[in-house]
Parts: sequence; structure tokens; C-alpha cells
Amino acid sequence: MRSERDPIKPDLGVQAPAALPRRRATFLFVVVATIALAIALVVAALGQGEFDPLDALLTLLFALTLPWTVVGFWNALVGFVLMRRHPDPVAVVFPLDRDQPRALTSRTAILSCIRNEDAERVVRYLDQMMRGLQQSGSAHLFEVFVLSDSTWPERIQEEEAGVRRLRERWGHRTKIRYRRRSNNAGYKAGNIQDFMARWGHRFDLAMVLDADSLMAPETILRMVGIMQSHPRLGILQSLILGLPATSGFARIFQYGMRLGMRSYSLGSAWWQGDCGPYWGHNAIVRVRPFRAHCRLDPLPGRPPLGGAILSHDQVEAVLMRRAGYEVRVLPDEGGSWEEHPPTLVEFIRRDLRWCQGNLQYLRLLGMPGLHPVGRVQLLLAILMFLGSPAWVLFMTLAALQIGRAPDGGALFDPVFGWSLFGLIMTMVLAPKLATLAHLLLSERGRAGFGGGVRLLLGSLGEILFSTLLAPIMALAHSLFIGGLLLGKAIVWSPQRRDSHRVTALQAARRLWPQTLLGVAALAWLASTSAGGAAFLSPFILGLLLAVPIAVLTAWPALGEWLARIGAWRIPEEVDPPPEIGTLGLPVLAPALNPMRVRETVAVDAVGGD
Repeated sequence: MRSERDPIKPDLGVQAPAALPRRRATFLFVVVATIALAIALVVAALGQGEFDPLDALLTLLFALTLPWTVVGFWNALVGFVLMRRHPDPVAVVFPLDRDQPRALTSRTAILSCIRNEDAERVVRYLDQMMRGLQQSGSAHLFEVFVLSDSTWPERIQEEEAGVRRLRERWGHRTKIRYRRRSNNAGYKAGNIQDFMARWGHRFDLAMVLDADSLMAPETILRMVGIMQSHPRLGILQSLILGLPATSGFARIFQYGMRLGMRSYSLGSAWWQGDCGPYWGHNAIVRVRPFRAHCRLDPLPGRPPLGGAILSHDQVEAVLMRRAGYEVRVLPDEGGSWEEHPPTLVEFIRRDLRWCQGNLQYLRLLGMPGLHPVGRVQLLLAILMFLGSPAWVLFMTLAALQIGRAPDGGALFDPVFGWSLFGLIMTMVLAPKLATLAHLLLSERGRAGFGGGVRLLLGSLGEILFSTLLAPIMALAHSLFIGGLLLGKAIVWSPQRRDSHRVTALQAARRLWPQTLLGVAALAWLASTSAGGAAFLSPFILGLLLAVPIAVLTAWPALGEWLARIGAWRIPEEVDPPPEIGTLGLPVLAPALNPMRVRETVAVDAVGGD
């Protein structure tokens, strides 16, 4: 990892930097003040008698859970203000369209990075993108690289056959290359670095995709134009939306992501500015500085915290910023999609891989020359997962103390305790509530989700679901982190992206610790403190329902029924963009999407063709 800086003209950035220090100072002040207020409330709530060592431990554990929550709250509040005060809030945080080039000239590589994935899915999405680029007349500026780390013979054969089909369709205008590494060192990051070493000198830009990435050609061309107009921009990350799904779990989860994303991303872009995030796919990077400054050497020591850096994307972002280039997110919805895990079991597997990768950042916090915002981003990425064991331990100790209290639950002062509870729930739900309020106040926003009643009911249902999901994931993170301390590392394996059943036995094998802790907590509090059981009921209920939730939300018949009645419907189902409408997704079939049937009938009635 290098630290040399390239000479860059200071006036070529996409936003004048003068406003950013004021924004960051303001944001830091309100975040610190809110954390201090929350800690003061918990100290007051625990101050029934003498503030003893256990109270101090509970306060410390509570404090560890705060940074991510408080940052999310203020991101959402800033984003809501921007959405309500400005007709184009994106222009406030990223005025990017003022200097678009008349013609694109940059040579861009499209990198599809795969490992034992469904090749048919990869080819289908690349085919859609290539069709759009051909129709735009810009396909000659792009080359496609399918970069494989696959090890399964049947997958390798499927990849080779799929690339041959792509070449037959589009190879007359665009070069399409397939390269599979026999040595998978560094996994995806190593794969991209290998491309940079072999072919990087031939390209100005590289669009990085995952196996489930789909991007509209207009979005690709827009991002290339932005990069071409602003040579100081090193990485441009698009806002990634979920593709319409029939899986019950994916439908509810991506609905919640869609609710929280708009306000959160606008708020974070407001203060992060040129130190934005990079999520490793559906993004475009400037090749020359990426080759020079973003090479990731293995961390010293053995896995799980040593060896190849798994969550490479944010590290590459802070290295790009250290080299003097901007890293920005384009907080505009539309034109960039991915698939979400179809089951709770798959979601946990993906999250634990991120958990191990983010905890490796502990070794990187002291890297010299990092921008202060970049260092904060690494720290927040660590706390996102360290907050889970802190929360689980806090709730466990609270349950033990409540059960031991002679008056049935005097651990917390009721006034300060409920004030604290209200503050935390407000901050946790703020990103979703902010976007929900904005959508309900907009006729177009309501229509995109199937109407105001459907939007409100879907949001309430998703909030309930995410409340139950939180303790399940927190305990999964906690147990995994405990395993990391004992030297247990995660196995890198492909995700199952198609809807599939999860049996009760399969769910129990993965989620028995959640069930066991839930039963133990309920039995303890029920025998000692009914009031305490009520206070901790969301935490306990989520743990008790872990197995049923995993089974029911993965049940294909339930997912199809939810799609049929329009539950948790996203805008891409109500009005599918061309890139999605022609994919043949099951959820868009007339049998599962009555709204599309009504639209088709209406078109036929007026003589549409």
C-alpha cells in the first residue's frame, strides 16, 4: 500500500471544498453531543442507588452501541431536510451534471468478478448491459472482462460457454475476454489487481461488477461522463438498489433498505463529500491511481485477522483518498441494482464474511497519511459489528439484573429509562421514518410503492420484521466474533441467490443458539419479573422466533403469495425499467403481479402496441 501523491489541479473536483470542513465540524458536534446525551440518560436511568461497577459496565457496553446509531440518525435528519427543501437534493451534495462532456472518449473496462456463481445469471445481466451500450452507439469504448476465481469444474464449463454466447452476440463491436485464475490469492481484490497488472495500462476507467450486478446503460454512460469531466475523481460509487424478488425474506429486507437508503445516503454524502464510501461493485474507478495506490498487501499474521483483506473496498477508498483523489457516492436512485440474499441463513453467511473483513480494519487504523474522515469510516465499519456483542451482553446483564430485583424490575429509573428507550428507538428508525415521511408527502413517491396505504402498511410490517431480526443478527455476529478470537475463520463460498426452501432442521442447525438464549431469557424473567419480561420482549421474541422466521420467509409459496397480493412491492415492480422488464423475472410475471396485468389491459383497451 503506497502513499505517493500525484500532482492534481486543485480546481478540478466536483464540489468546492470550502463547505466541507464546516459541514464536518457541524456533524461531528451534533453526533458527539447526542452520544453524550444518551450516555447521560443511561447513567441517570441506572442511578436508582449507588452507581456500582456493574452499572459502569452496562454504561460502557451501551456506549459501544451508540456511534453507528447516532450517525445514522443525523444522516437521516440531514437527508430529510435536503429532500424537503431542495427539488434536486443530489445537486446539493454532488453537483455533477454541470460539466458533462460533449462526447465520451475514455476507454473503460467492465469487470465482472465471479467465483463459482451461476454463469447464466452473469451472462443474462451482461447481455442486458451490452445491448444498451450497443444501442447507445458507445459500445466501442468498452471492453468486457469476465474475471473468474472459480474452482468447480461444472461452473468453469458454464462460464466458458456463457462467454462464447456473449462473443457471438456482441463481439463484433466490443471485445469480451474471459480469464480464470488458478491461484485465487486475495479473492476478488486479488482478481482485480491481477487485471490491473495485466491490462490496466490500456484503460482510463474500470466499472467493477459482481455476479449479481445489473446497471442501466444510461447510468454507466453518465458515470463515465462524470469521471471524464472531473479528473480528480478517483472512485464513483452508484447507489445500489435491490432487484424485484419472489423470496419473502428478500422482499421484506430490500423494502427496508429502500426506505432507509434515500435519506441516509443523502445525509452521509452531505458531510463525507470527497471521502465517500466504496462498496466494491456497481462503481467506477480511475485505473491509473488505482494501480499506483490501491494495491492491498496481505496483513501480517494468520487468518482470521491476518492474511488477505476480505472487505477490501473501503480500504481501497481510503487509499485512493490518501493519494489525493476524491471518492464519492452518487446518491441517486435508479439504474444500478443487485440481488439480496433470498433467505435468513444466506443473509447471515454474507454478513459474517463482512464481519471478519471489517474487523481486519483494526490492523489498518494506524496507517499513515489517511484522511481523518477515512479513518473515521474504518472505525465505524469496525463498530458496526463490535456493537453487536456489546448489545447482546448489555441485554443479557440487564435481564439478569431485572430478574434479581426484589420489586420486579427496578434496574432502571422509569422516567429516564423510558426517555432513553424513546430516544434510541427514534434514532434507530430515523432513516426509514425520514424516507417514509418524504414519500407519503409526495404523490409520485406514494405511487411508486403502490399507493399510500400500501406504503404505510408495508413500512409498519418491515419495521416489525427488522425489530425481530435485530437480535438474531446481533447474536450471530457475537458468536462469530467469539470464534474469531479462537482463530476460526470463515470459508469463502458462493452465495445461493435463487429462492429456495429452508427446512426447520436446517434453520435449527444455524439458529439454535438464538432459540436457546431466547428460551433461557424468557424462563428467567417469567419466573422472576413479569415487568422485566415485557421490557425486554422485542429482544426475547426475536430470538424465540429465529427458526420460524428463517423457515417461513424462505418458503417459496409464501413469497409467491406476497408478490401476488403486492406486499412489500418496490417501484421496479410497479413500473419496471426496460433493463429489468425484459429479464423475465418471475416476480414480474402476470400471475404474480396483478398490477402489471391491469396496466397491460389498459394499454390494450386504448389500442396500444
